Amino acid sequence: MSGTSLDGIDLAQLSFHFSGGKWAYEIGVTATFPYTSAWIGRLKKAVDFSSEELVELNVDYTKLLGQTIFDFIAQHQLTSIDAVCSHGHTILHQPQNGFTLQIGNLPELAEYCQQKVVCDFRVQDVALGGQGAPLVPFGDRILFSDYTYCLNLGGFSNVSYEQNGQRLAFDISAVNTVLNFYAQQHGWDFDDRGAFAKSGKLNESLFNALNALPYFELAPPKSLGFEYVKTTLLPLIDSFSIDTASKMHSFTEHVAHQIALALPVKTGSLLITGGGAYNDFLVARIQHYLPNIDVVIPNKKTIEFKEALIFGLLGVLRLRNEINVLHSVTGASKDHCAGYVFG
Repeated sequence: MSGTSLDGIDLAQLSFHFSGGKWAYEIGVTATFPYTSAWIGRLKKAVDFSSEELVELNVDYTKLLGQTIFDFIAQHQLTSIDAVCSHGHTILHQPQNGFTLQIGNLPELAEYCQQKVVCDFRVQDVALGGQGAPLVPFGDRILFSDYTYCLNLGGFSNVSYEQNGQRLAFDISAVNTVLNFYAQQHGWDFDDRGAFAKSGKLNESLFNALNALPYFELAPPKSLGFEYVKTTLLPLIDSFSIDTASKMHSFTEHVAHQIALALPVKTGSLLITGGGAYNDFLVARIQHYLPNIDVVIPNKKTIEFKEALIFGLLGVLRLRNEINVLHSVTGASKDHCAGYVFG
């Protein structure tokens, strides 16, 4: 799994068990392989690449991903692997134009890592008229049904929950794609615990301008891509002549506010995972807007590898030819079984 926040490539050894109509799981050894500065630069710029440059990037990234997976398996002496289930890395996401691109999903991936591979989970859903995202909510329903809401705070925030017998889910807002961008202007990979953002001041004009963006008026299903960050969010934020800490403070307040608005019932339990779960300032502001919800921060492995865990489950379901994408979440014409199998 590689997320839009560019933390690196997440790898996890996963074991799934199906008994009595229920799925259970174990997370074994895990690792995150950070990207080199050269790869970070290339992935950041890829949204503007030509078709030829994207083809070359896809080939190179598939090789990088395959070698990383191979090394992980060898390092931990993993055996009896049923399959490698791989998300790849999202470069373009334009479901409104019938298009989404996750690089690293070429058939050669199976050759590089010398395993059966299940990958490229989003394109079939877009072809069926869906958003191709979010896909994690199907796993939320199966593995994390004890929680009223499952919230991921990664490059973007997304939430999933049950309503009238259906699983609903959607992207709420950008999160770390924006916060990391400004933290990196000060030489940090990210704002540790949100301390720098907390030191800033709320700019109500910026806060109100962010909340007034048309995306928040759209009904689900809906999803976001990095194009939105580049063309809409960053220009808006930078149009305000305020210090960086106050930009990040105001944006964090906006994220928390929109998360609260997105939850139809303001009671129950909220499981928070993804890198944003370590942002104490953001989590505190979410709790401020949702005083009657029990906010749950799980163990480190669940925080960091929940998305990898669920894409592993989606791959297992694909191998079993069972439904792994819900049209109630993505807006596709039907529930379906997504993913390509190579090797």
